[in-house]
Amino acid sequence: MAHWLLKSEPNNWSWQQQVEAGEKGTFWNGVRNHSAKLNLMAMKVGDRAFFYHSNEGKEIVGIVTIIKPYYPDPSDKTGTFGMVDVRAERALKTPVGLTAIKAEPRLKDMVLVNNSRLSVQPVTDAEWKLICKMGGV
Repeated sequence: MAHWLLKSEPNNWSWQQQVEAGEKGTFWNGVRNHSAKLNLMAMKVGDRAFFYHSNEGKEIVGIVTIIKPYYPDPSDKTGTFGMVDVRAERALKTPVGLTAIKAEPRLKDMVLVNNSRLSVQPVTDAEWKLICKMGGV
């Protein structure tokens, strides 16, 4: 099982809205970056991802599960990009902020630290375990 990080501006789609989507989950659309697209394409049902509030908060606030693999994004009129469906699994007991992530030497190679603008990122198993510990889950 792979791990990921999905970024969302909370004024556009927040963790609370993701939770309110319930068991049916919701689609993760709007990606228009080719590197992020490749990451979406690599996702499998059952993979988990951190839900990261970007711009406001700049913190990992929850964990989602991929419930539907990559398929075309109908909002992309070029037919180039796609999306996956995700369901909220659990909130982190303590959100893990970007400042704390950057301060942790074991996370110095994390994509979030080195390419913070990428909206869909891979997360290594070691990074996943450490951030879960930092977040109290």
